[in-house]
Amino acid sequence: MSGSVITGWGTALPEKVVTNAEFEARLETTDTWIVERTGIHERRFGGTTSGLAVEAGAAAITMAGLAPSEIDLLILATTTPDKAIPATSSTVHAQLGCSGAAFDLNTACAGYVYATVVADAMLGAGIGFKRALVIGSETLSVITDMEDRATAVLFADGAGAVVFEHRDDAQPLILASDLGLDGSLLSILYCDHGGFMKMEGREVFRRAVRATVESALKVLDQAGVTADEIALFVPHQANQRIIDAMTQRLGIPQDRTAIVLDKTGNTSSASIPIALAAAADAGRLSDGDLILFSGFGAGMTWASAVVRWGQ
Repeated sequence: MSGSVITGWGTALPEKVVTNAEFEARLETTDTWIVERTGIHERRFGGTTSGLAVEAGAAAITMAGLAPSEIDLLILATTTPDKAIPATSSTVHAQLGCSGAAFDLNTACAGYVYATVVADAMLGAGIGFKRALVIGSETLSVITDMEDRATAVLFADGAGAVVFEHRDDAQPLILASDLGLDGSLLSILYCDHGGFMKMEGREVFRRAVRATVESALKVLDQAGVTADEIALFVPHQANQRIIDAMTQRLGIPQDRTAIVLDKTGNTSSASIPIALAAAADAGRLSDGDLILFSGFGAGMTWASAVVRWGQ
């Protein structure tokens, strides 16, 4: 038996803190309105996608006790690359000093779960990869219209990174996964080149809850576990009301759910690894614990996975 284990994690958030009061001062909105509808009190703006990714990745590699050159697979999940060409993972790979392969993956807010499933599959495929660094990094403030109160208060910048190592004596990392897409819904959340994000909020809410709950239930069934056996639920940090609807329908209480969006806002593909790292740093996970990831995003994409923490 062989599998992958998580050996390190790290995060990066820009220094600039943007509170609801700043939006209240210049838009037709209030702190109460924002908190009631999103659960967000503040978020971070600044940095570059590659810069945040390097900071988070370096922290994860250090925690894993590795040299950067020992990372032979780097997957960067992002919707906000630094350039059209080359892939932003090229910059991150060079600045960190990794070896082997690197590529970008864009499945919006489901990106981290997609990247985790891909990394685990590549590590276990017997094609030479031993250690993978998966990073979710976003600078959504760059593509957000700061005059649009429906989106300006939601999106933010940040990065989260996780190191995975393949070991011959390890149990499988992923017990079950579900990756999906409904391209007919791309018009409810999109961003054209050179433009700002456009979102049909109510429709995104409705579709997101349905898609993620169905996906989460599917992987629980495939893994042969119940919601009661999940030690920690780590959902995409989009909106507190969406998370509340998901936890209620799945039967997972808030005290077993990782939530950081009140301080970080919606950081798309970075949100799940940031929330995971916060929970791990707080001592909320023990060896053998089962984690449920579930994310959704533009596309419309969704992804869920049941993952075993530790050895």
